[in-house]
Amino acid sequence: MSAPGRTATPVSALRRITRNRPQPAAGERCEMCAEPVVPEHPHVVNLESRALMCSCRACYLLFTDEDAQLRYRAVPERYLRFDGEPLDARAWDELQIPVGLAFLFRNSVQDRTVAFYPGPAGATESELPLDAWDSVVRSAPALAVLRPDVEALLVRRPGTGDGSCHLVPIDACYELVGRLRTLWRGFDGGREAHAAMDAFFTQVRERSRTVPAEGIS
Repeated sequence: MSAPGRTATPVSALRRITRNRPQPAAGERCEMCAEPVVPEHPHVVNLESRALMCSCRACYLLFTDEDAQLRYRAVPERYLRFDGEPLDARAWDELQIPVGLAFLFRNSVQDRTVAFYPGPAGATESELPLDAWDSVVRSAPALAVLRPDVEALLVRRPGTGDGSCHLVPIDACYELVGRLRTLWRGFDGGREAHAAMDAFFTQVRERSRTVPAEGIS
């Protein structure tokens, strides 16, 4: 407090404001408006940087229009499982993915489909042949429902006994990659990484709605 009859200096006023300012709430915040968000919060994708951004519900809803020409896009929450084997061993070989687990999505900025697979360093990109994905979709039209940038096709290689093909939100793929990176041991990931992978796919199956081979009606 300043002495009687003396005007407070700017420095003392700033100290008083800083001292009385409420402390920021603990936990994550929306990366757009800085509002606190709950642990199970939605995400938006920065289409240029590919970065996932934590979002409150209000900001998330601003970017749900798929046809809007915006820099950001909301990540949907749907999970789908495809009947049959839409991505068979022949298609897998055409895509030239060198491992048994990968996720693929359409990058609208680059105007191409890209594939990533997990490993000890995180997600590694696999260069797809330019026409390989188009050939896969012609053989399995149901896969055309994949929304660019925000949904991915999460695939375990067919013919391994646990092959599967799901459409999932792109943030689920990065969640899996992050989980495996902390557990990865040796060349193939090791027992803990494979157990985490099995648990993740169990959760995905439980959340997924089955799509007929001919696609969504």
